Amino acid sequence: MDRIDAMKVFIAALDEGSLAGASRTLKRSPTAVSRAIAFLESHVGVELLHRTTRSLRLSEAGDRYATACRRVLAELDEADMLAAGELSSPSGTLTLSAPPISGEEVLRPILDDFLELHPTVSARLLLLDRAVNLVDEGVDLALRIGELPDSSLISTRIGGDVRRVVVASPRYLADHPVIAEPSDLAKHKIVAFTNFGLDSWNFTPANRSHIPRTVQFSPRLVVNSVRAAVASTLAGLGVTRLYSYHVAQYVKDGRLKIVLADAEPSPLPVSLLTPQGRISVPKVRAFVDFATPRLRAEFARMAAGANTLP
Repeated sequence: MDRIDAMKVFIAALDEGSLAGASRTLKRSPTAVSRAIAFLESHVGVELLHRTTRSLRLSEAGDRYATACRRVLAELDEADMLAAGELSSPSGTLTLSAPPISGEEVLRPILDDFLELHPTVSARLLLLDRAVNLVDEGVDLALRIGELPDSSLISTRIGGDVRRVVVASPRYLADHPVIAEPSDLAKHKIVAFTNFGLDSWNFTPANRSHIPRTVQFSPRLVVNSVRAAVASTLAGLGVTRLYSYHVAQYVKDGRLKIVLADAEPSPLPVSLLTPQGRISVPKVRAFVDFATPRLRAEFARMAAGANTLP
């Protein structure tokens, strides 16, 4: 059996969530799909998938192997397209990653328009609250908010005005001590969003100092979802820190209030990242060219709105 073909079956089973789903997608019999997975497991000498009648679960070795398979298959697709001289006709599956809120509300509509324009392109949009490894996880493009470490990734700057704001509901603020400076947060209940720090937040240095102020806390609630942090804060549970665009509408309509605006860190840049080897692939190049001006316009609009916040 061909190992590359078996890898494709393995990844299809993961993407579909079942062997039956892979069978339907690949238009192969369930027996053929099972045989391909068994071939891979025999080849590597370990179990890759824990299978039940209804679901699949990766083993620890399977998780590592799946990452490698995605990378190998992406590189093969790229080699095939370049060898075929496919320099002007985008096609194939485009894989993108973005934070959940900006990915859902900003990137997804742009991606929809791009897919309408290019009927031979399909897409996978991964909405994740973590920074993916583009090469290892087979991702063509990632929308990233924050300062970027030096790397071999190609970065296209989208914008640079995403504020990190501290907010609470008016009812909560009325019932608790005034928050006039960062150290006052020690007297408050904190709703901590995992991406912004589980036990501390940084603020700009005080007057005549060059050292950022760090506020330590024991959170009342820890969540790994922006929507959960917003909901609990709206309910008056405590104070949270999020990106300005996460809470802009709630601030405008008065359901949340920004505190410590004068102590906020510098706004963060927004970038579109792609591995060097992928930028020459037609579907990737076409999406970068299509999405960049639209993303810049949308983030500029959100930045303008954020700058009108207190």
